[in-house]
Amino acid sequence: GVTSAMETGEPLLMTSAGGLVPASSYRAKDSLLSGPAGGLVGAAAVARAAGFAKVIAFDMGGTSTDVARIDGPLSYRYEQEIGPARVLAQALKIETVAAGGGSICRWYLGRLEVGPESAGASPGPACYGRGGPLTVTDVNLLLGLMRVEGAGIPLDEAPAHVRLLELRDAMARDGVEIPSEKELLAGLRRIAIEKMAEAIRTVSVREGAVPNDHVLLAFGGAGPQHACAVAEGLGVTRVIVPGDAGLLSARGLDHACRQETAALQIVQGLAGFPVTEAWTKLADGVMDLIGVEAPVMRWLAALCLEGQSTAIDLELTSPENAEAELRGGFHRAYEALYGFPPAVGWPIELVALRVIAEEPERESGEERFGEIEAAGPQLFQDRFSTCVIDSGWTMKRGNRGSLLLEKTGPSNEQSVGSAGGIEDAVFRSRFEGIVGDMGALLSRTALSTNIRERLDYSCALLDVTGRLVVSAPHVPVHLGALGVCVREVTARLDLARGDRVVVNHPATGGSHLPDVTVIAAAFDAQGERIGYVANRAHHAEIGGMAPGSMPAAARCLAEEGVVIPAMRFVEAGVSRIDRVERLLREGPFPSRRPEENLADLDAQAASVNHGVRALENMAASSGGDFVRDRLESIIHRSSRLMAQRLMGFEGLDSMRCTHLDDGTPIAIRLRVSHGRMTIDFTGSGAVHPRNLNATPAIIRSVVLFVIRLWLDADVPLNEGLLEPVEIVLPTGFLNPGFPDNPSHCPAVVGGNVETSQRVADLLLEALGLAANGPGTMNNFLFGNDRFGYYETISGGSGAGSHHAGCSGRHVHMTNTAITDPEVLELRFPVRLKRYELRRESGGAGLHKGGDGVLREIQFLEALTVSFLTERRLTQPAGLSGGGAGSSGSQTRVHPNGSLEILPGALTYHALAGESVIIATPGGGGWGEEPTSLESNK
Repeated sequence: GVTSAMETGEPLLMTSAGGLVPASSYRAKDSLLSGPAGGLVGAAAVARAAGFAKVIAFDMGGTSTDVARIDGPLSYRYEQEIGPARVLAQALKIETVAAGGGSICRWYLGRLEVGPESAGASPGPACYGRGGPLTVTDVNLLLGLMRVEGAGIPLDEAPAHVRLLELRDAMARDGVEIPSEKELLAGLRRIAIEKMAEAIRTVSVREGAVPNDHVLLAFGGAGPQHACAVAEGLGVTRVIVPGDAGLLSARGLDHACRQETAALQIVQGLAGFPVTEAWTKLADGVMDLIGVEAPVMRWLAALCLEGQSTAIDLELTSPENAEAELRGGFHRAYEALYGFPPAVGWPIELVALRVIAEEPERESGEERFGEIEAAGPQLFQDRFSTCVIDSGWTMKRGNRGSLLLEKTGPSNEQSVGSAGGIEDAVFRSRFEGIVGDMGALLSRTALSTNIRERLDYSCALLDVTGRLVVSAPHVPVHLGALGVCVREVTARLDLARGDRVVVNHPATGGSHLPDVTVIAAAFDAQGERIGYVANRAHHAEIGGMAPGSMPAAARCLAEEGVVIPAMRFVEAGVSRIDRVERLLREGPFPSRRPEENLADLDAQAASVNHGVRALENMAASSGGDFVRDRLESIIHRSSRLMAQRLMGFEGLDSMRCTHLDDGTPIAIRLRVSHGRMTIDFTGSGAVHPRNLNATPAIIRSVVLFVIRLWLDADVPLNEGLLEPVEIVLPTGFLNPGFPDNPSHCPAVVGGNVETSQRVADLLLEALGLAANGPGTMNNFLFGNDRFGYYETISGGSGAGSHHAGCSGRHVHMTNTAITDPEVLELRFPVRLKRYELRRESGGAGLHKGGDGVLREIQFLEALTVSFLTERRLTQPAGLSGGGAGSSGSQTRVHPNGSLEILPGALTYHALAGESVIIATPGGGGWGEEPTSLESNK
């Protein structure tokens, strides 16, 4: 057998999974999150001793905050992103956000900001006396929420106060109403509190939980200092602070137990799989390794619906009767997580089985709390941590040193007021949290690979007039069009409470048919509309002449897929999804995957429902008028910043023209006069005979994206930026007409993905921002009568005046990911033979353009393949003397090895065994390349 570490005396080391393993089996990747894991293990021990089952662990330090949810045994994740690297290693499920005591507080472009930049340990906060900036730590010190005496390091209020005065001076220079020092400090603290509360809300939403039925367990140097305020923001009424809060990670190491894990990846149907036998075999292996008498065994399984890629983790108390237990547990967990049951009859897939053997936990005794000892406001501080008890909170002390804080009355905290835009900063954070949570929910609940893996979706909040106000950083070509779509739809339909509308028609602000939009209105307690919530998701299959719904040969809208006019698919809370199902199944070119479409539509509805609830809850606590005013303030600030930017470019007159690969012209003229910009597309081509027609909503999306880059300010992508901008769009392929009959409407699928990229390049060139990017999304599709698969492939970005282009990146109007090779090959009958950078494809120059990529895919069965690409006959232009990037290409490799160069847009039938090699364009270079003599200077 295997000799245990305990028998040999070999050192045991802490892993990111929160357990101890022998040094001989320890790897560098095991240490990446071992510190936060120690804190969570310590937090779990404190919670168990105090008798709290549902806990949110809140660990705030100097530069970051770690958040985790405890509800039973600690849960795990098996993949982490550490900087640019993706690490496959078991780790406790902990979320980290850039908010800590060192988060920098500043006035920037007319707005108060707290973080995400940090002062770090050196120079650190201003009060460290080493010339650092104003930070959250300084704010707390100046508010009297920590003491100079008794701190672990010397602190000095004087430099912190100097930095505060500098902040007020910066506000004065911008002519804003300046709050008092106390109001300003309270406002900065509130902004920081909201960021941390939003992080906890996000963790809870992703796991299908609500935070207000949990206890907040606060530790770290700054966690207890902010705990009461964070708890109030979450609706949490109890906080527990460990006696050694500043050292809890070390205490967690002391509580950690010997642990071994065995895993088996399966990825096949649950039905009939011998789960009990597989688990038993894994258990035999870990029993040999752990070397502990009577270890505690944990039986874990990961399951999903067939076709999904994000699994639900379940844990059973025993491996007996496993299939039935897992099936019932999956149905319960699925409905609790997503808000609706899994599709009837859809197979459940077993992704992985794991067995964890752990040393039995050492009993640490029960912690009992006495009578109320203190009421807020109170301050407790030691060398390692500070605890603030706010007014309206009481404190009880436990026999093991913990403090139990309970909300027993109203807070006496004074309003921070609206001076200096404090409320605007707080609510912007809340709005951004809502759309971020909507996106996370949509990604988690969707069925299709395109939404779950490629993240081809966008979420947004809009005001009562239908203007885009706040969006998550999703897909630019979607976002700028959502305002047009909401305004067009609401001009036709009056959305009542409980209504949900679906649409994909280009005439109503749609982009192309695969992009399906869901819209709902939110109302306050008086029944007045607060605004709108919307998302748009790309359905990789929605009918049409070819699988993937982007047929190269389409000549009218009807040939591109199922057309969904604006319709209620939920009416007053009652589902009418059968109306959509009939369209998907009965049209002239029906969907090949209607079940998947309906499942994804359910996911979009769940995402929108969350946005509506969050906005209405916000109005319930702050008032509908107040929320409407905050949305309006974002629009107003963006409009003002853009007008100021334009005043610095008075007299600008820039003209540019480019041509699509087939010679169709795109012409623009930019003019700035009296603080307004006109973007005139006169001279662009007539309505296109193929599918490269764009809609005005798409052009508006491109303009919004480019001017947001040009402004270079920290504002949400919103339509306030367009208020001082006029777009002139003559009738043509950038503004075609749409008759009622889809058979008479122009084809548009390529206008969204290809024409938009070319317009973006031209606008960036006209403003002198960057050389041309790839100018295409490199759309690649394949499928048969059972499925359609779609991906966009990255290229090289254009260089700028101070930077080289990036290689292998999705740029401009696409912001999607590419499907992981493992998922691609598992779900579809293909093999990825090559995926690498296409060296030296970027344009030469002082700053070189980014390189494109080479992607070779082999088809394992006969499939219909489509390409929709640009820049196959033309090259991405350089700027300021920089060289052009290389054109792209696609090459068919026949089964006999012969090669065939394919055109940029076509649909063909591929045989089993043949391949295609896709070479994407590089970006243009910037500036003339220096001579050898110059480069030697």
